[in-house]
Amino acid sequence: MGAIASLLDGDRQAGEIVLREHRPGDMGWVTERHAVLYYEQDGWGAGFERWSPASSRTSSRASTRSASAAGSRSATASGSAAFSSSTTKGEARLRLLLVEPSVRGAGLGRRLVEECIAFSREKGYKKLVLWTHSQLLAARAIYAARTVQEGCRKTETHDSFGPKAVSEFWELKL
Repeated sequence: MGAIASLLDGDRQAGEIVLREHRPGDMGWVTERHAVLYYEQDGWGAGFERWSPASSRTSSRASTRSASAAGSRSATASGSAAFSSSTTKGEARLRLLLVEPSVRGAGLGRRLVEECIAFSREKGYKKLVLWTHSQLLAARAIYAARTVQEGCRKTETHDSFGPKAVSEFWELKL
């Protein structure tokens, strides 16, 4: 299978991160992976899954970016991030940042966030809100690196996903 994948990938280098546009079926994958991974690592259950990507929160105006890693996983989505308009004029939201555990540490999460930031600027938004939770250390580090000079962080405690969690909203002025 590895040989077949490398033939299909052509000149792609091993470990190369390839970003691609949203494809049919991606939202099903994003919903399933979010539900399974967050249940396994944080105990988030049905409340989180009901909120997740397939819910009405993902509007037809949302622009979704997905990514796949090269090598034997090149045909398999390895991460996702979505941009969506906010109800507040001039504000956008970065949602659904997810990187598969098998490819974490390769820079995929950072690349997906940078893509959403660039897209927000291109569309003329004045502020991007990056939403995460306190226990998601890698996402927090990505957001902190971008907002430490330019934005601020707000927190809110909730139990809508099951166990008590602390939401963090990182604001990036564009």
